[in-house]
Amino acid sequence: MSQAEIGVIGMGVMGSNLALNIAEKGFKVAVWNRNDAVMRDVIRNAGPLAANFTACNTLEELKAAIRPPRPIIILIKAGDPVDQVIAQLRPLLEGHDIIIDAGNANFRDTMRRFDALKDSGLTFIGMGISGGEEGARHGPSIMVGGKESSWHRVEKVLTSISAKYKGQPCAAYMGPNGAGHFVKTIHNGIEYGDMQMISEVYGLMRDGLGMKAAEIAQVFGTWNKGRLNSYLVEITQTVLSVIDAKAKKPLVDIIVDKAGQKGTGKWAAIEAQNLAVNASAIEAAVDARIMSSMKDERVKADKAYKIPKKKIAVKSHAAFLRQLEGALYAGKIAAYAQGFAVMETASKEFEWNLPLGTIASIWREGCIIRSQFLGEITKAFKKSGGGNLLMAPVFMTMMKKDHASLRAVVALSASSGAPAPALSNALSYFDGYRQSRGTANLIQAQRDFFGAHGFERSGEQGAFHGPWSKAKLKAQSLS
Repeated sequence: MSQAEIGVIGMGVMGSNLALNIAEKGFKVAVWNRNDAVMRDVIRNAGPLAANFTACNTLEELKAAIRPPRPIIILIKAGDPVDQVIAQLRPLLEGHDIIIDAGNANFRDTMRRFDALKDSGLTFIGMGISGGEEGARHGPSIMVGGKESSWHRVEKVLTSISAKYKGQPCAAYMGPNGAGHFVKTIHNGIEYGDMQMISEVYGLMRDGLGMKAAEIAQVFGTWNKGRLNSYLVEITQTVLSVIDAKAKKPLVDIIVDKAGQKGTGKWAAIEAQNLAVNASAIEAAVDARIMSSMKDERVKADKAYKIPKKKIAVKSHAAFLRQLEGALYAGKIAAYAQGFAVMETASKEFEWNLPLGTIASIWREGCIIRSQFLGEITKAFKKSGGGNLLMAPVFMTMMKKDHASLRAVVALSASSGAPAPALSNALSYFDGYRQSRGTANLIQAQRDFFGAHGFERSGEQGAFHGPWSKAKLKAQSLS
């Protein structure tokens, strides 16, 4: 019997679907799961694909079943369980064997694991997978970080199982150690921003215009046929159209307004702060999920303040819907600009040389944020190689056209009392980015006044301090 091309540990939803995907593409895959019965069920239900599976009772059997150098994918709960499995594999595996963490790992954990194995003869890959269980089964977007030689060992399998955009695999090598998981983290941060902006626009239609779920679904369906064409807009139309069998009304109206999160969006916001990169729209989306979780407090505050919600007064619903479309598009540009700016800064900080254009290209299919929009980002980075997307000519043209819509929508949301944190922060980011002279000069004066932190003077070199001693004395005498 020929050896398997790759191994998979973990037969949960993601692991089993990825293994089935591998088997379907004609590769033999060795699998192991802590619960043997679960593994056997997956294979029993695999139909003709079962012939490409090798079920292993032990990790020793798993090792023996795979062609050296042995790539073994781990798809289990992130964190300590992954470290435990690595500890079990380490004494069993041989030089150049590859341990692949394909879960939603913090890239700093990936870097730690990479360093811990570098002198062992083994190699480590941190692999970001986007697309959920459907993507894992039929074609995800795959972001690989580790040694380039390790990537080449698994490249044939990963490019085969990945999503395809016009025939091109949506799987690529990102760079050393934690690069793959970092890119996946920022992907999820952008996803948070995108989803939050969509929900804010939905809220303005629902509460501001009094539209029903079915009417809003039609709007998103129309938008999905144009420049906002994307997976998230597409599924928004779908979920708004579903009727709950029990309540006989739109399911979305039954769902409690409390959003969950698994941490990747928060990691994206934290790393943006660590790198001193403005990702305010992404951060606002994370904060909005936190606010949503405060349901009981929000209900009490609503009753306590008794501030009535205002309907949005517009002369033409059709015209306002066009403004909403423009606002969502402009907000989307800002969120993506922030995400790619974080990645570009991280690339320099960690010496990864992240391929920004390639990243945009492999997100065009298979992942949650796949959209027509990413084609323009791919072209922009292929021309420039880097830089803020707000300075790319194609996006400058778009923002010049759509920032007015974003401005109008944010103003109307504020006047009506409808929170729009992500759209508002996207607008503030755009306005702040294009200001040649802001107001931080006053902040620097204040910092120097109370802490002697120094400041720069226009047209002069060096650090300076203000004559604050005299000013302080004068202030004291006036008081």
